[in-house]
Amino acid sequence: MTPAAATIRIVAAVIDDGRGNVLVVRKHGATAFMQPGGKPEPGETPLQTLARELREELGVQLLADSAIALGQFSEWAVNEPGQRVQADVWWVRVEGVPLAQAEIAELIWIPLHPPHGVCLAALSEGHILPAARTLFATR
Repeated sequence: MTPAAATIRIVAAVIDDGRGNVLVVRKHGATAFMQPGGKPEPGETPLQTLARELREELGVQLLADSAIALGQFSEWAVNEPGQRVQADVWWVRVEGVPLAQAEIAELIWIPLHPPHGVCLAALSEGHILPAARTLFATR
């Protein structure tokens, strides 16, 4: 019997530019782009985690009243072989101009609808962006 894969819990954000593009980031040493976000610290709520991660990684302020839950999604982790990632995902608005900081090597705006033009993590491409497209189609 194969042991169950370890699960990494994260919180991730979908941030759009109001023109049909969403922000994705690439960490140092990684090839795939993904939604910004990260792992919660003990005692943090998902939105507290997201606010901290967006501040640390992008230098922006989360506008908490804007947050809309997109769902919880699971997929194989792109940067941790043999592990799964489980993400609570929120569509949010931010204040400020995102800049790559901390472990973020690069950030880009990609079209919400494919083709995206870059290598995306399976979680983003197969789960998060389709959920965001569904949300935006109803707005």
